This record gives sequence, structure tokens and C-alpha cells, in this order.
Amino acid sequence: MTQTLARYTQIVSIIGDILQVRVPNIGEGWVRPRLHDLAFTESQEGERSLAQIIRIDQEVVSLQVFSGTEGLSTAAGVRFIGRPMEVTCSANIMGRVFDSTGRALDIGPDLAQERKVPIGGPTVNPMRRVMPSKMIRTGVPMIDVFNSLVESQKIPVFSVAGEPYNALLARIAVQADADAVVFGGLGLIFDDYHFFRTQFEEAGVFARTVMFVNQASDPVIERLLVPDMALTVAERLAVEEGRRVLVLLTDMTAFADALKEVGISLERVPSNRGYMGDLYSQLARRYEKACDFKGAGSVTILSATTMPGDDITHPVPDNTGYITEGQFYLHGGLIDPFGSLSRLKQHVVGKVTREDHGQVMNAMVRFYAEASDAEHKESMAFELSEYDRRLLRFARLFRERFMDASVSMPLEQALGLCWQTMAECFTAEELLIKQSLVDKYFPESEAEGESSAQAGA
Repeated sequence: MTQTLARYTQIVSIIGDILQVRVPNIGEGWVRPRLHDLAFTESQEGERSLAQIIRIDQEVVSLQVFSGTEGLSTAAGVRFIGRPMEVTCSANIMGRVFDSTGRALDIGPDLAQERKVPIGGPTVNPMRRVMPSKMIRTGVPMIDVFNSLVESQKIPVFSVAGEPYNALLARIAVQADADAVVFGGLGLIFDDYHFFRTQFEEAGVFARTVMFVNQASDPVIERLLVPDMALTVAERLAVEEGRRVLVLLTDMTAFADALKEVGISLERVPSNRGYMGDLYSQLARRYEKACDFKGAGSVTILSATTMPGDDITHPVPDNTGYITEGQFYLHGGLIDPFGSLSRLKQHVVGKVTREDHGQVMNAMVRFYAEASDAEHKESMAFELSEYDRRLLRFARLFRERFMDASVSMPLEQALGLCWQTMAECFTAEELLIKQSLVDKYFPESEAEGESSAQAGA
């Protein structure tokens, strides 16, 4: 063991949290450095810090030191462990909280003897994937009604700093009809970490939740491990236990910024706005873990992606949009129906949901689009028709009852409220919905009241 953990002392450079060491060609029986394997550094005082190999350039090996390089000098040493980063995967991790290196942050039982598996493996064989056909109900009407979340979907919440995206993700985690929730926090301030943990505990869902947290005070370099740890655990829960797993990641822009910092430390040539040229591949490696496994469970990924300056063309949301199947756009505390999109909703709308779902969804968005035109006319002081005024009323009710990110209700209740809202503003003939559905779901009392009001006018 002493021989295989040989100590290498030819330190080439220390830049930020990146240490480079020269490893000469070694003989048989020694641990050879491999990409993504673990190592540990030793200071002159004998203090050890865990590190990971991130690049091998002939004899020069670059390592990211998780606890930082403070206290290390060119007199330090490096020993290679010969295995990649691993995460604990067993039934006993449910209801537990871990840091970004997989160390437990709570006072639960010791997990040292539990099974561990390497993180960051390849994506699933396409032969194991099945066509998405099941819905994950979230209790958020702007998602359930207008952009349904489908099992095995990968979809981000596009937003800006200051928007309540963390509150939205926490509520979805609490209300979603998933078997397990795996939470990955990236660069969270302590208040946000405490908020998520408190929400899960108070709602009574902590027992089906696993948390991996990298706080803002932790080394930036550790941020890169959180998505891989969360997704590895999610895959094991889905494949081995057949669970429907929802993975929540916040914030993937912080993950991309960490990638940029590592790339700069390695003196790589940046691409767009300082981000590395492999940003798309790095994001895709994680998002493509979403899968509905044949004969097993599923992994669904919902992430928060902040847009600096509310710029949708920023490299992180821009690359994300090419990978994911749509997005939820959170702006001004509202989930915008025009900016939001679920490309897989057609697999479940009207098939595993109520028969009127598709037509109600289309009618509501059509009326809101017309209401936007009426609002433009009003802002420019044009004369408004009676129909325009009803559109303006509809827009106000639509924002209050559905678009507000704090609104929660079951899907069937939300569909009923859609019918009620349309009945308060329009006649049955104006809905342009199948007559059979109108006869079955349109509130007659509302329609009669509206007709009487119009007749009196």
C-alpha cells in the first residue's frame, strides 16, 4: 500500500484551487493517474486535502483541491488514490443532507459501511429508454395546465436574481407526486439552504428527500460535484428501486461559472463571454441523465437557471435551451405563458389528463394573447371596445389566479377555475371549444349571469 500511494513532490504551479504536479513515467504496480480519479495533497506539516484529477498533459497532472490550496507550497506532495469520487447509495440516505464531497452534514447514523458507487458515469443506453407518457403533477397551475411536466423530462426555470425561483422549486418538491426527490444546491447562501431544508421538514416530505448542498462559503471548485452526485443517486433509485425520482438543481448558472473559473485557472482559451468552448457538452452530460427506464423508474430534472441581466442570449440559458425540452420563464413573480414551453406536454395532455385539458389550455392562452393586444391599445390611449374591456378583465384574473408563482391547486381544480374564469368574461360561443365539452363543463349559472348583465347593459 505504501508503494502504490507513492508521494510526488515535483509541484509545477499552484493557481487558485488548481495544483499541477509532474508525474514521471512510473513502473508496474504503481497507481497511475487517470482523469477524474481522486488524490490528496500533503502540506509540509502533514495536513491532507482531497483533490480530483481534472487534466493530464503528458507528465503534468492538474488537480482541483476541494478545500482550497491555502497552506500549500511547492514543497507539498501528492498521492493518487486510484479511484474516482464516489457517493453513498443505499436506502439509508433518504432524509439525509450531504455536502458537495458526499460528507454527511447532519447527525444521522454513520454511513461509512454503506455501498458507494462512482459518480459521473456515462448516460443511459438508448435501448433502456422508453417514450415519455406519464405526468408529474406539481400543484402549480401554470405548469400542470399550460406546460405539463412529463416524467423523464429535463426542463429549466429561466429567471433572474431576486425572483422567487427557490420558493417555486421548494413548493414543487413538496407537492410533486414523485416517489423521491433529490435536491442539489449550488452556491446557496445559508438562508436559502435553511429555507429548503425547513420547507421539506415542515411539509413532512423530508423522509423521501436527499440533499446535496454546496454553500456559497464552500470552495467554488466543489460546486462541480453536486450535479453528478445528485444524478448518480437518482439513477440508482430509479433503476434499482423502480422509483419515480425528481431531481432539483439550483442554480446551474453557478455551476457554469465554476466551470469557467476552472478553465481560466488551467489557462484554457475561453469562448463566448469567458465561458469554455465545452459548456454545451458539460451541461448536456448532466441533463441527459433524465430518462424513463424500461422496466424500472424514471429520472426527471428540474433546474433553476438564472439569466444575468435578464439576457436570454447569455451562454448558459442559450446552451441550456438547445439541450432541454422547453423551459419555465419566471418574471416579476409570474410564470409567463408566452416565455414558457414544455415540448413533451402533448404526450400527456388529454391522454392521462381530463378530456377538456387541451382545449381549455389553448383557449386560455388565446384569450390572454388577445388581452395583451388590448393592453397595448389601452396604453396608447386608443378607444376600447366592450370586448376589449372583457379581455382586460380576463388578463387581470388570469394573472391573479394562475400566473402568480405562489398559486397552488390540483389540476382538476385548476381546469374548473379556467372554465369559471372564461365564463365570467366571455359567452360560450366566444370560447371556440367543442360544444360537447362546453355542454359538460361550462358553468351555466355564470353564463346566464353574464348574459343577463349584457342584456341589462
